[in-house]
Amino acid sequence: MLSPESEVLERHLALFEKKNILLFGYIKDHFAEEIRKQSQNVTVFSSYFDYVNQYDKAKFGLLCEDSADLAVFYWTKNKQECQFQLLQWLSNAPIGQEMLIIGENRSGVRSVEKMLEPFGDIAKIDSARRCGLYHFSLQTQPDFNYNSFWKSYRLQSLNVFALPAVFSSAELDSGSQLLLSTFDKADRLKGKVLDLGCGAGVIGGFLKQQFPKIKLTMSDVHAMAIESSKRTLAENELEGHVIASDVFSHIPERFDLIVSNPPFHDGVDTAYRAVESLILQAKQHLSKGGELRIVANAFLPYPDLLDHAFGSHTLLAKSNKFKVYSAKV
Repeated sequence: MLSPESEVLERHLALFEKKNILLFGYIKDHFAEEIRKQSQNVTVFSSYFDYVNQYDKAKFGLLCEDSADLAVFYWTKNKQECQFQLLQWLSNAPIGQEMLIIGENRSGVRSVEKMLEPFGDIAKIDSARRCGLYHFSLQTQPDFNYNSFWKSYRLQSLNVFALPAVFSSAELDSGSQLLLSTFDKADRLKGKVLDLGCGAGVIGGFLKQQFPKIKLTMSDVHAMAIESSKRTLAENELEGHVIASDVFSHIPERFDLIVSNPPFHDGVDTAYRAVESLILQAKQHLSKGGELRIVANAFLPYPDLLDHAFGSHTLLAKSNKFKVYSAKV
């Protein structure tokens, strides 16, 4: 099933005829297979490991270095992330490079006109399925400054670093704050700890500082989050292993503690698939006596999921908006 963006692109198959094509950005389907017959070659690049885990022909990473006769960029809702990805790729593209940009109107794709206008000719060539399709031709290579996209802030003695679109990139969110408040130094936390959906590395980094004896693993689906967590650990001289994994897809081992402030947004829509997988599969990734500790919006139906998976759960803390749950093996 094609996304609305790809359905719009499907109206312009002649543009892909006998060309080397690059699809990148926030891709959500297998449109690449639709255009392989017309195209000479199709390369797919994504910074989202959950997509790459489902479509194994895609490349995963932070910086896209693949060239193409025609590039197709799928817009995401985060403008800074789009700017990072577009300028990074165009800074290495030849003058005259052609590109299509497709995105939903509600995600703010219109702003691509102002973003790319200084670097070439951009024009809207189609509007359908509540999406806009733009054609761009490069005339002046942009100067991509990787360092300018980083943000940082301090949480007690922890220096947090983050790239665009990473959760907790500008400041500590109140959910993570409530979660961290449930840990006390008297707990003497030790053993193997997994920070699942690590974002900027706030939770894992904080716990490693407070409990130096833990063996820390951090995981996320977003390449920008993985890079952010790696830098947060490095800047604070903390040891930890940061990996790409779609929930537990690439995490075979067991842990004494799995901690998470799991996302429940997918693009601009609400989705619970990842959190359901986290809760229902966590028991198989916990050692005997191990614990799953998560924070969630108070209205979400996670208590029933926890009881189904573990038999029972404990409410450790709550605020007007969030609740922290614990379930043990």
